[in-house]
Amino acid sequence: MLNKTDLRENLSIPASDDTGPIEVFQNQILRPVLKLQNEIFLMLFQDYAGSKIPDFNSLTTDKKINFIEQSLRKDHALRNIFIGMTIGMFTADEMKTYIPDKNVFNKRIITMLTERLKSQMKLM
Repeated sequence: MLNKTDLRENLSIPASDDTGPIEVFQNQILRPVLKLQNEIFLMLFQDYAGSKIPDFNSLTTDKKINFIEQSLRKDHALRNIFIGMTIGMFTADEMKTYIPDKNVFNKRIITMLTERLKSQMKLM
């Protein structure tokens, strides 16, 4: 039977001796989960953007980027959905690592997701 970690691509991001545990978690857990959920994140954000700005696809790239940044910074419900989609893919052991530093990890999730969405503007 497959488990959640079997679904994730193994990203070969080297860790050096000075790499801290938060960065290790980000590179070994968060990045593969975000990559796994990428298509769903895009679909959800496209739906969100279309409900807020019906002609979102006709906006300039700069306006789209600004909208992405503002939405993920200010819309707490949207942020919580994306964070929930991410942590929902964690194992119990990963949750034990996440919970004590959840504010740090949530900020990293949103930062990486914002960059991921912005870099894929062509698909929107």
